[in-house]
Amino acid sequence: MTTVTATELARRTQEILNQLLRDGEKVFVERNQHVIAELVPAAQSMTARQALAGLEPMLTAAEAKRWLDDSRKELGSDLRDPWG
Repeated sequence: MTTVTATELARRTQEILNQLLRDGEKVFVERNQHVIAELVPAAQSMTARQALAGLEPMLTAAEAKRWLDDSRKELGSDLRDPWG
């Protein structure tokens, strides 16, 4: 945990942000000995592929195709894309 004054932040913004990124820890900003803000590292985002990478498949490719074909038969051609 790092604490900087508002003046320090104004003068050393790039350096402090680089430290935040490097260390991954909060930086508290003080004015008149009172904490007025917290700078926190942004949450790391991931792609859908990364999020699903650890999951085991529930259907084989053949089962998935059969399920898709069956659902299309049941829904018929009346189904349309609401965003289309």
